Amino acid sequence: MIRSIAFLYLGAAATPLLAQNPIAVIAPPTQPATEKTDTVVNPVGSRTPIISDPEFEKAIPSLDDAPLESIEKWQADEESREEGASAAQQAAQTANDPAILAVQDGDVVELLPDPPVTDPLLDDPLPPIESFDAEPPPEPTQRAEREARSVRYVVRVEGLDATKTADVAKDADGVQVEAAAWRDVLARFEDLSSLEEGDGRADSRAEVAQRARADRQLLLDILNGQGFFDADVQVNSEPSTTEDGATNVILTVVPGRRYYLGEIAFAAPVVQPADLITSNFVPKPGDPIVADIILAAEANISVKLPQNGYPFAAVGQRDILLDGDNGVGDYTLPVEPGARSYFGRLRTEGTTQAFDAEHIATLRRFKTGDLFDSRKVDDLRAALIATGLLSTVSVEAVPGEGAAPDGTPYADLLVRQEAAPPRTLAASAGYGTGQGFRAEGSWTHRNLFPPEGSLRVAGVLGTQEQAASIAFARANAGRRDRNIEISLSALHSNYDAFEAYTGRLAAIMAFASTPIWQKKFTWSIGAEILATSENAFVLARGVRDRRIYYVAALPAQLGFDQSNDLLDPVRGYRINLRVSPEASLGTGKQVYARAILDGSYYYPVTDSIVVAARARVATISGISRDNLAPSRRFYGGGGGSVRGFGYQQLGPKDLNNDPIGGRSLNEFALEGRYRFGNFGVVGFVDAGQAYESSMPKFDNWRVGVGVGGRFYTNFGPIRLDLATPLNRRPGDSRFSVYVSIGQAF
Repeated sequence: MIRSIAFLYLGAAATPLLAQNPIAVIAPPTQPATEKTDTVVNPVGSRTPIISDPEFEKAIPSLDDAPLESIEKWQADEESREEGASAAQQAAQTANDPAILAVQDGDVVELLPDPPVTDPLLDDPLPPIESFDAEPPPEPTQRAEREARSVRYVVRVEGLDATKTADVAKDADGVQVEAAAWRDVLARFEDLSSLEEGDGRADSRAEVAQRARADRQLLLDILNGQGFFDADVQVNSEPSTTEDGATNVILTVVPGRRYYLGEIAFAAPVVQPADLITSNFVPKPGDPIVADIILAAEANISVKLPQNGYPFAAVGQRDILLDGDNGVGDYTLPVEPGARSYFGRLRTEGTTQAFDAEHIATLRRFKTGDLFDSRKVDDLRAALIATGLLSTVSVEAVPGEGAAPDGTPYADLLVRQEAAPPRTLAASAGYGTGQGFRAEGSWTHRNLFPPEGSLRVAGVLGTQEQAASIAFARANAGRRDRNIEISLSALHSNYDAFEAYTGRLAAIMAFASTPIWQKKFTWSIGAEILATSENAFVLARGVRDRRIYYVAALPAQLGFDQSNDLLDPVRGYRINLRVSPEASLGTGKQVYARAILDGSYYYPVTDSIVVAARARVATISGISRDNLAPSRRFYGGGGGSVRGFGYQQLGPKDLNNDPIGGRSLNEFALEGRYRFGNFGVVGFVDAGQAYESSMPKFDNWRVGVGVGGRFYTNFGPIRLDLATPLNRRPGDSRFSVYVSIGQAF
């Protein structure tokens, strides 16, 4: 017996998976519709009207062109008419009731009716309300009523046992395959079953029967999706033999034989390379006909064709011809690849456009004439989204004009875009022991100088730091991912280590990550000059003295990021190196170099537990500490360094126990992060120290331990950490608190 399977559909939503070819249904000829009229059929079949038109017109009262009476008068007449009818009806009932006739004088035969009967109790006053029992009867709750009338049942599926199927008992390999199929069928059934969802309780037996019918069809759909097209499912119910009275609902499965792929054919023209379609269709002849695998293979073809030069490819409707005698199905899939194309020109349209085609060309990673690849189209779309200047954007391949010299047609890219509001207000706040409160706000126009030229004005207000800055930046300047920024800032810092008034002018060019577009490699180079007035501790005299420093620097940074997330990583690692050759002109010309190496690692123990570690080493070479501006020295302690100690409190100190900073630094941190829902708990150990020498000594470690809480948002976690030093010294706080956005590292 040969059957045709016209289409295949996954039954995750309890819909048919593999539907057989439709069966033509021949219906009896329908009678023509006739207009319904009120008629009488006489014995011989003729039709005459119920009432003639003159009689109908005569029966309608005439208004005689008189004005209509008012609504009030009509209502009053109706009420009077109803009262009269009610009194007449009561009088008639009284006249006909012998008991009422004799109630006054005992005489049933009356020439005149007796006066109205009155009940003396009607004139008595009502008893006080306190004498009534006003307690309402208890009302059963909806849940109690539902439980009282509910029907209990127990669901059981029988027949899905590989050892009882003759076809699979022939060899051990067959048994393993069928057993896996049964497990998949049962797992899907339990996830989607109406009976299982009801948790063994229904409002009525009719509801149980309805669920059983739905589950029968569900089982058939799932079995069809596993290649059992001859399967049958019988539903039976048995009375309970237990004390709870639960009905046994039994679904007995007769799976029949399993069908396997026979010949696999593709109705498609020749493509390049010739095996582009066949090599990307994973199922092979002899494999079971499984819906998930077939659909995934077809989707793979739909993806691979546009990735290899066919932007307009379309996969048609499959056909599977089943051979019931041999248990195989011949598979045919029509594929229309369309024209093999090269990238053509860029077009753009939209009501409010942020970019022209020329700037969009800067963002692409392909050139006109390259073989079309949908992955590069997706990459261009992601780059447009990452600019943050578009509210909606789509990139679609459309037929282009002309052809390449080799005759290959072009496929243009149509970019539909709508500009987003360009202005942004932002604010953040935090607290750290030693730093106090710190709030930062900014206003940004992200496209004041198109394309992607922004102006940012920012301010910082804190208990120990105040600042104002203005910055001009251009993203994707001349080439993709190259950002340039020029900034001017003024800063006042007042810490235990130093007090400084600083002016800074800086320019930087960078290739950096963003929360939307995280990059594996990042780098930056720049230049800065600053003038700063700081009170520095002079070791020779043992006092602090205010001095002015002029510093010129050429900072550079190189980063390698293999973590999975910029703000909340749970696996991978990061390495970052910062080097800054500098010249200090405040105490004579001094040339030196600063270098900082950071590394962090993240390991997921389970889905909810992550172990994270961080290490840092830093050095300053070529200058003595006393000739180095205090703001350019290294300090340890604080929320981003060694928690448990105040900001900049680790390292050498003066006679007043105030930090004076050093020329080298080493730090280490270990965290255990546990997340549950949108909340998390963290336990951590931090250690570190700053040294006067130019190279870190890795001794005299100061250690802090603590716990923290996390609240996870769509822009990163908000953290609150509480830490205490283990080897506390005079002047160290017993506890330190840190509040900020993002993980500690």
